[in-house]
Amino acid sequence: MSETLPLLEFRLGPIAHGGHTVARHEGRVVFVRHGIPGELVRVQLTEAEEGKKFWRADVVEVLDPAPSRRPHVWAPADSPSAYAAGTLPVGGAEFGHIELSEQRRLKAAVVREQLSRLAHVELDVVVEPVPVDGGSSSSEGLHWRTRCSFAVDGEGRLAMHAHRSDAVVPIRDMPLAVEEIEDLGLWDTDLSGVERVEVAAPSAGSAPLVIFTLQDGLDSSRLAELVEAVDPRDSVSAVGPDGGAPLTLRGRGSVTEEVEGFHYTVTGEGFWQIHRRAPETLMRAALDAVEPALLKGSAAADLYAGAGLFTAPLAAAVGPSGAVLSVEGSPGTSRDARRTFKRQPQVDVVQGRVERVLRRHAGTRFDAVVLDPPRAGAGREVVRGLVDLAPRAIAYVACDPASFARDLGWFRDGGWRLEWLRAFDLYPQTHHVETVALLTPGW
Repeated sequence: MSETLPLLEFRLGPIAHGGHTVARHEGRVVFVRHGIPGELVRVQLTEAEEGKKFWRADVVEVLDPAPSRRPHVWAPADSPSAYAAGTLPVGGAEFGHIELSEQRRLKAAVVREQLSRLAHVELDVVVEPVPVDGGSSSSEGLHWRTRCSFAVDGEGRLAMHAHRSDAVVPIRDMPLAVEEIEDLGLWDTDLSGVERVEVAAPSAGSAPLVIFTLQDGLDSSRLAELVEAVDPRDSVSAVGPDGGAPLTLRGRGSVTEEVEGFHYTVTGEGFWQIHRRAPETLMRAALDAVEPALLKGSAAADLYAGAGLFTAPLAAAVGPSGAVLSVEGSPGTSRDARRTFKRQPQVDVVQGRVERVLRRHAGTRFDAVVLDPPRAGAGREVVRGLVDLAPRAIAYVACDPASFARDLGWFRDGGWRLEWLRAFDLYPQTHHVETVALLTPGW
């Protein structure tokens, strides 16, 4: 950020997708972080190239605060000035200065706006809270992350990346993480020789798995010191600087997750929902959507299946006489699913791009589909393939309202309709929101 960029004063406009508020300066849109709609603020421009259609800025002073403004939930004692005006130097918890009820209202407004603009659907949306079981902080939207990824700074301290930057900021706590991750005390560990640290703490409360991504040339004695620095009850793996599968150094290279009586194996490189109660919440909502289309002997598909969160209940619903196609692009996560479902012959775990797998299954009759794409959404080709396959019901699980609304527009062009949508606050203190929708063909 250039120190020569000017300070500006704005009355902030509505919330925008991505967690920014919208302001205008001489006809140009300015996306402002750390504000709340309606506030009068002074901002520092952070990106202001003359030829750009929009600029970016951060609030540095609040002149007329909104009633929902509060002290930021993540304000370390050793650098309180970095959190002036409710700002946050790292890239997470960008809504931490807003009361939770207002966070949810803003997220609902974003979902409504995206549905209206991109899918031409007018829908009232309510974002449902998903409190973490137990703990005095559950009502404050803290201690919900069961998986965290950290950087390491040049002095070997645990750190996180600054917003839209390669710069890293050392941290002394992670209030969004579950207590099992906080209790590791990694900020008190000398992490010299490590590039990144990944931590997975199973929702059921079993021992966490710590994965170190190592710098090139790290010797075995230093690696041994790193392993010894982690609680002996916890598992430790390492990844070389060139990537590849993690090498288990102590304990197990995977964790076991349990949801609604189903058990899953998830390695450190595998995908799993990060909110402690997200798996059960999303499983119940998705099954509510597609269960009426499933009978014993039915055929179902779990697309972008990850470790198979939805594959397991689908397999239980169709029974041994049915069939479930479980498709995942990541080789490591697909291996996790194969381990989980190796004794269930009705499950076919396929690793590959969803659009290509759908082309190979052209003409196959699926009664129900669970579609859980990454943040970029499913895309036109996948939507077209599903319209052609014409299942009786699709449960679309989305982590990005813009991508979902775009895909929904294509489904509607193909004659499909949105029956209902639920939104869940599975990322409190951030702008992210998860939705589950039931889509049905218009015949």
